[in-house]
Amino acid sequence: MLNENLKIGKVDILAIAAHPDDAELGCSGTLIKSVAAGKRIGVCDMTAGELGTRGSATLRLEEANKANDLLGSSFRVNLGMADGFFESNKENKLKLVQIIRACRPDVVLCNAISDRHPDHGRASDLQKVACFLSGLQKIDTQFNGEVQLAWRPKLVLHYIQDNFMIPHIVIDVTKHWDQKMNSIMAFSSQFYNPNSNEPASAISSKEFIDLQEGRALQMGRYIGTRYGEGFISDRPLGIGQLTELI
Repeated sequence: MLNENLKIGKVDILAIAAHPDDAELGCSGTLIKSVAAGKRIGVCDMTAGELGTRGSATLRLEEANKANDLLGSSFRVNLGMADGFFESNKENKLKLVQIIRACRPDVVLCNAISDRHPDHGRASDLQKVACFLSGLQKIDTQFNGEVQLAWRPKLVLHYIQDNFMIPHIVIDVTKHWDQKMNSIMAFSSQFYNPNSNEPASAISSKEFIDLQEGRALQMGRYIGTRYGEGFISDRPLGIGQLTELI
């Protein structure tokens, strides 16, 4: 849950996720690659995933902390919204605005625009709106007792989750693939474990883990590399020179 005494400094990239493990599945390769390049990243989980078929809220939070160490994130915060029932209301928007203003990211990575899990699309819209609202000076927020200044990220992207989408941009994560998979498997209560006695779920099969590699291979093929992570943009992406795309 949100720790009001949490020390959050500026980051280059903030990943926001409806559930612990969304960021690991959707964009952890990009996050790990960014850290390796000297960038600072943060992760914000909106819920504890307490409605998941396997595990518990307490266990998911423990696993999120373990995954965070593998990502190299400067901080990880959980906003304590209700899994499955959070709404796009003022209270929840302001919670996200607080975090965005606290860490002042240049880039925010959001949930998929639409997906099999209804939380993902609903979270995506809430996250995108909060990124805009965070830049409005007349919205007053405080964090750790201090008045916050307005801040709007320069770029908002959506990672691709269960449903396939044609990406607008693909990041080469080949060199960081093993670290990505390690961060995913930090959520051992959720994914393939032949020794588990808990009920099967849509993500607990070996095939689901195999799908992660298949999806990354497909994304990598678009850009001529082995593994990639794809992202969706709501607006055209600009570059300085065409040769930057080579």
